[in-house]
Amino acid sequence: MCGIVGYTGSSSAAPYLLDGLKRLEYRGYDSAGIAVSDGEKISQARAKGRLQNLCDETNDGKSIVGTCGIGHTRWATHGAPTKSNAHPHMSNDGKFAVVHNGIIENFAELREELISEGFVFHSETDTEVVAHLLEKYYDGDFKRTVLKTINRLEGSYALGIVCIDFPNEVMTVKLASPLIVGVGVGENFFASDVTALISHTRNVMYLDDGEFASITPDKITVYDCMGAEISKKITHINWSMEAAEKGGYDHFMLKEIMEQPNALKATIEPRVKDGKIVLDDVKLGAAELKNIRNIVITACGSAYHAGCVGKYLIEELARIPVQIDVASELRYRNPIIDEHTLLIAVSQSGETADTIASIKECKARGARTLAIVNVVDSTIAKISDDVLYTWAGPEIAVATTKGYTTQVAVFSLLALYFADELGRISEERYKELYNGIRNIPERCQRAIDLNNKVRDLAKKYSPKDSLFFIGRNLDYAACLEASLKLKEISYIHSEAYAAGELKHGTIALIEEGRLVIALACYHDLFDKLMGNIKEVKARGARVLGVAVEGNRKILAEADDTIFIPETDQLLSTIPETIPLQLFAYYVALENGCDIDKPKNLAKSVTVE
Repeated sequence: MCGIVGYTGSSSAAPYLLDGLKRLEYRGYDSAGIAVSDGEKISQARAKGRLQNLCDETNDGKSIVGTCGIGHTRWATHGAPTKSNAHPHMSNDGKFAVVHNGIIENFAELREELISEGFVFHSETDTEVVAHLLEKYYDGDFKRTVLKTINRLEGSYALGIVCIDFPNEVMTVKLASPLIVGVGVGENFFASDVTALISHTRNVMYLDDGEFASITPDKITVYDCMGAEISKKITHINWSMEAAEKGGYDHFMLKEIMEQPNALKATIEPRVKDGKIVLDDVKLGAAELKNIRNIVITACGSAYHAGCVGKYLIEELARIPVQIDVASELRYRNPIIDEHTLLIAVSQSGETADTIASIKECKARGARTLAIVNVVDSTIAKISDDVLYTWAGPEIAVATTKGYTTQVAVFSLLALYFADELGRISEERYKELYNGIRNIPERCQRAIDLNNKVRDLAKKYSPKDSLFFIGRNLDYAACLEASLKLKEISYIHSEAYAAGELKHGTIALIEEGRLVIALACYHDLFDKLMGNIKEVKARGARVLGVAVEGNRKILAEADDTIFIPETDQLLSTIPETIPLQLFAYYVALENGCDIDKPKNLAKSVTVE
């Protein structure tokens, strides 16, 4: 959600901070601010709305002097999106400035305590208590003051702190919120996302929960929760800033849609070797799998929809019972989970708060945990027993595209691997699916090439109020994601339904001119889906069909059809999703929406 950055070096800090915040705009925010120390005072600038407002106010950072500072983009939780609630927040004596990503759960009681001691609050935020606690505990020792302060905090937080008495030093703290330290030469950095760092350095340290760091231009010292110095490895980021730029496309989302064949190749190719699925990072062989009586998949948003596909695939191929749970529900519902349960947690960022909490809950009950994530060394990757990285590369647009399809690709690999290890698939069928998975990147490129008229369809069918997606089996799972993609970037009400449920109430909403998008790529249930198309057509609906190339039957009922290349029906979800992503993109474009940064949304949901 919120983004934080920090810099200390020999150059002017403010331009670095503003550049880092620009890289974090995709996370979603409603205000922004920076604070810079020049050795004599801490100068602060904050602005409501877009980051450009802050850039204008500070003359692109030139009007704020100093070589050490912190910055923040805020997505309002405690208090309205106002300038006074924007970060950084200052202590009453002006010695400390703080930026914060996360939630301080005990802020109300801390606020009351501090007010009773004479501290004056200027915002409605939970973060301001941190600034005043720093002032309260300050005894001239920056490190000891920070340690005393964080010992009073409950909740999740990534903190960046500057102190006027230590003009070249930034302190940063991590607990259940993403934080990365960038290692430079004569300058060092921190940020909540590596995207903010890689234009300056690709060498980073990932802090673990409870750790904090002192950062100066020439040294980074990391401490554990007790204040003891510890060593951290330096990780080299293997993608460049160019990978996070638009590359000639009008929007990051369109670029990332078009990147999917290559992203899927990066996900699949290293794991298909000599006719076998090879998952080197997973220590789940036949012996371990035979001990698994049920699988629970948990995730949020699009990752949850990828899990819905995973449920169908694993149950069909490996014949293991699978339950799919929204992470925010799983963590609170006293689930029946034990040592015979495998929890599969899915997250693009690896920092999704509800998913992290669900993993911890299930591990405490004895479950084995497997993570499917994109970001290396993210929190979810670290706390899980096994990890499968999607290797999708950076995803900047808030609405995920390649993040989702690469997660589905990993589930395809995993389901076939499980089936083979358990001896529940014939050699012939294994070979068919193995080759089908290898061909997914090519099939996705073909799905893009086949549908160069999607923009015209978006203009023709661009809905004004509400529409429905229908499908059966894996097509239904694909409907869930297609519907979400449309609603989150175009702000049009959209619902996905299992087509067999139409008669159970939904069909009452079908009226003259209503758009229904019917996914009909699951061959075994095609005829039943055609019956559902007839039902909605009889009530005046306009139908946009999605079918396999060469299928002429759907033309008899659908008003228009999107075709995807011939693909094994168990693997069709990925290629059929891509033209529907394009449809959502062009509908949003027709409506003049802010496609890469849709309103009220954030890329990584790191708080409840």
